[in-house]
Amino acid sequence: MKLFLMFFVSILFFVIIVGMISYSVSKSVIKNKVSESSLQTVTQAGQKLDFLYQTFDDVSLQIMLNKDLQDLLEKIPKLDASSYESLEVIRQLTDKLNVVTFSNKAIKTLHLYRPDGKLIVITGSGGSSLSENSSSTDWFKKIVDSGGKVAWLDTKSKGYSSSSANTFAIGRIMRNTLTNSTAGVLVLELSSDILNKELNGISLGDDSKVVITNAQNKNIAAKDLTQIEKDSEVQLSKEQLEQENGSFITKDDHLVAYYKSAISGWNLVGDMPVSALVKDAKKIFNYTLLIALFAAIAAVLIGLFVARMIGRPLTNLRNLMQQGAKGKLTVRANYTTQDEIGQLGASFDVMMQQITTLVQQTSSSAQAVFETAQELTNSSKVTATAAREIAVATDEISNGAGGLATESERGNELTHHIGLQMKQVIEANLEMGTAAADVQSSSEQGTKYMSELISKTNLTEEMIRSMVDKVDNLKDSTRSIRKILELLNNMTKQTNILSLNATIEAARAGAAGKGFMVVADEIRKLADQSRQSIDVVGQITETIQKEIDETVKVLSTATPIFQEQILAVKEADTIFKQVTNHMGGFIEQLSTVSDSISTLEQSQVVLSDAMTNVSAVAEESLATSEEVASLSSEQLSISDGLVKLSDKLDLLSKSLTDTLSKFEV
Repeated sequence: MKLFLMFFVSILFFVIIVGMISYSVSKSVIKNKVSESSLQTVTQAGQKLDFLYQTFDDVSLQIMLNKDLQDLLEKIPKLDASSYESLEVIRQLTDKLNVVTFSNKAIKTLHLYRPDGKLIVITGSGGSSLSENSSSTDWFKKIVDSGGKVAWLDTKSKGYSSSSANTFAIGRIMRNTLTNSTAGVLVLELSSDILNKELNGISLGDDSKVVITNAQNKNIAAKDLTQIEKDSEVQLSKEQLEQENGSFITKDDHLVAYYKSAISGWNLVGDMPVSALVKDAKKIFNYTLLIALFAAIAAVLIGLFVARMIGRPLTNLRNLMQQGAKGKLTVRANYTTQDEIGQLGASFDVMMQQITTLVQQTSSSAQAVFETAQELTNSSKVTATAAREIAVATDEISNGAGGLATESERGNELTHHIGLQMKQVIEANLEMGTAAADVQSSSEQGTKYMSELISKTNLTEEMIRSMVDKVDNLKDSTRSIRKILELLNNMTKQTNILSLNATIEAARAGAAGKGFMVVADEIRKLADQSRQSIDVVGQITETIQKEIDETVKVLSTATPIFQEQILAVKEADTIFKQVTNHMGGFIEQLSTVSDSISTLEQSQVVLSDAMTNVSAVAEESLATSEEVASLSSEQLSISDGLVKLSDKLDLLSKSLTDTLSKFEV
């Protein structure tokens, strides 16, 4: 049931939430779009009204700029009101104004007043003026205060003339274009049907209302004529009246779009309820409810199916568990599905099989306990018999305890003598260990000295080898010097030959060659000196060569001797190392012997203590054997108790067997 309720509530919740969100979003989108569309429609309609307003403004401007009318108005103040000339001027004015009213059907009446408010002439189908002097009226003051601009007068349900109704008017001061003096006041009375016709062409939707209001939020034009001159249902704020156009939502959930005319200053206001705008969006809400109903039905069906699919096998499994609790262990679920219910049924079958096996094993164990109880009874009887035999044996033990005490005294004396001998052996072993340690220390020092001697001998060998190499290099250098000396000797010989040739050539030249002969002679002397120097250097080089050869022979003779010395030193070092190693092994063996002797000494002490204890134990054995005899009698009584306990265990095993027989396996 919980699963069904969770499934049902979840489906219904998400369907309703999605539907409500869709409804809210669509409602908001429709409101925004309709608001933009309504504002655009109202703005376009207001611009169309501005065109109409401009037309009436142009008509009043044409009348004011008419030269004939200006001339006739200039004559009126100069004439007597009762004179024929005055009447003729008024007739001419009436004719000209009638042309204007007849040519423009929108003009219901046309009023022309003196600057002081007295009526001059009225034309059109509207009849006569309400009063002959209108200077005290608000609308006349508004025209005068406009400063020459067009003054837009609000719609009046009774009109501005006696026979007119539901009209609005525009007024303008008639100025002379030459003198700029005020000649009169012109009032054009227009039927509000013109505005209502325009309002009827504006549709913002079902239940929408469109009106024209002034700056005081009074109705100027409305489809319902009874609302004219009354407060508008939609009151624009001061800030909104200053704006050109805009839209907003009222507190009672109405969408309002407005447009302010730049010509007349009136506001075109469109009002429509939001409920009418979003009534199509309610279809989404209705569909949401319908889908929620279908989802609820589907959730009920699916939930019942799921609950049935899960609940039935669980109920069956519960009944099987109840039967198993009553002792029927042969029940099985035998579910073949691979889902969680099937796995639960399989686990139940495994559990019942294991419980069946456990009961069978317990039955076998109870039978074994029963058999064990019988064996225990037999064993307790045998134990009683053994207790009697133990009592006899204790008597024999007490007899042997006296002899054991005598032998333990003799063993104690022997262990004391062995202890004295062990002390002497320990002292000798300590002296050998000290001597071995001294020998090892000396061998280690000798090994150290031999290592230093080997290092120095190796260094001497390297120096001799280096000396041999350098002597060989010196020998090669002397050979090179001898070659150079031979080359210089040859050059000296060539120089002598050249000087001789030069002398011969100088002798042939006679007196001209004497100077050259002197030069040749000097060259020959230099050649002789060079040859003598070369000979001296050759002798020195020969002497160095001989000494080098002797040095090489000495070094060649010394090298094998040094090598033999190095081998002897290395062999001595090896011998010292072997001595050190042997002494180390000897010391380790001495340590092992010392440990063995220490262990033997400890064992001797333990043996001495043991012999002392044996003597004491032997004395105690007699008393113990007597106690054992008394204990044997107690053991006999305990054996009788074991017989009784085994009988009780037999009864318990039978009771367990009866209990397990209740299970059906």
